[in-house]
Amino acid sequence: MSPTLLILAAGIGSRFGGLKQAEGVGPSGEAILDYSIYDAIRAGFKKVVFVIRKDILEDMQRIFFDKWKDKIEIDYVFQEVDDLPGGFRPAVRRKKPWGTGHAIWVAREKVQEPFCMINADDFYGRESYELAAGFLGNLDNLLQGRYVLIGYILKNTLSEHGFVSRAECEINPDGTLKSITERLKIKREGKIVMCRDETGKNRMIDENTVVSMNIWGFMPSLFHHLEKDLLEFLRENASSEKAEFLLPNVIDRLIRSGEVEVPVLPTNAQWFGMTYQEDREIVMARIKALIKKGVYPTPVWQ
Repeated sequence: MSPTLLILAAGIGSRFGGLKQAEGVGPSGEAILDYSIYDAIRAGFKKVVFVIRKDILEDMQRIFFDKWKDKIEIDYVFQEVDDLPGGFRPAVRRKKPWGTGHAIWVAREKVQEPFCMINADDFYGRESYELAAGFLGNLDNLLQGRYVLIGYILKNTLSEHGFVSRAECEINPDGTLKSITERLKIKREGKIVMCRDETGKNRMIDENTVVSMNIWGFMPSLFHHLEKDLLEFLRENASSEKAEFLLPNVIDRLIRSGEVEVPVLPTNAQWFGMTYQEDREIVMARIKALIKKGVYPTPVWQ
C-alpha cells in the first residue's frame, strides 16, 4: 500500500500578505509546492490530498491541480470553521481556522491509508519524503501503529524577518519522542534565541533544539484520537474566536499516555519556508543552489 501525502494549504497567510502557496520561487516560476510534489513522487507517494479553503479552490485548480493530474492522484477537502464533531457550532464571528489538529481531522473521509502530512508553504527536501515513505511502508510500523516525526534543528528553521512558532521536541535515549510543546514568538536576538513559554514569559531556547516543522507520518488511527481530543477542546473553546486545536498537543498526550510510540528521524535535508514576504529572496537563492547541485531539473516538470 502506497502512502498518501496530506498537504495543509488552508492557512490565511496574513503575515505573508497573500496566497503564498502559489508564489513563484523557481527559475521557471515554480512554487514550493511544485518541488514538494516532485520529491513526493520520487519517494513513492501515489496520491495527494489537499486541505484548502473554498475561496482558493479555483486558483489551486488552475495553478496546480491541472498541471499535476497526469503525474499523481489528486483530491482535496475543505477546512471550514463549522465542520465540527458532536454538534458543536463556532462563534458567529469566528473566521480563523481551528488549527493543525482540525485541519488533519477534516480529511478523515479522504484518507484511509498511512499518510505523511506537510505544510503547503514549507520546503522539506527530498530526503525527508524518502524517510517518511520508508517508515510508512514498513509493515511492522503499520501493525504496531507507530507514528513518525522528521526532526529539524531549530537554528536551521528561523526567519530573519520576524517571529516564528515551532514545536519543541524532547527525545528519549532510544530516539523516540518523549514530549512535544508548542513554542511561540521564536526569534534570534543577537547570539541567542528567545521564545514565549507556556506561562507567557520570554525565555531562551537552545538553538540546537530538535523541532517539528510539521512533517509527520501517521497511521489512520490518528483520526480517532483527533476526534476524541477535538470534542474535549470544543467543550471549552467552541465559542472562542481565536483558540486553536493544535496537533502537537494531541501527540504529546498520546505519548505521555503510552498510546502511541513516535520515533524521531533526523534529517540532513534543507528546510526553508516563507512566513514573511522578505523570506522570498532567500528561498529563491536556496532553490537555485539546489538546482546547480543537480538536485532538481529546471523547469522541474519537463
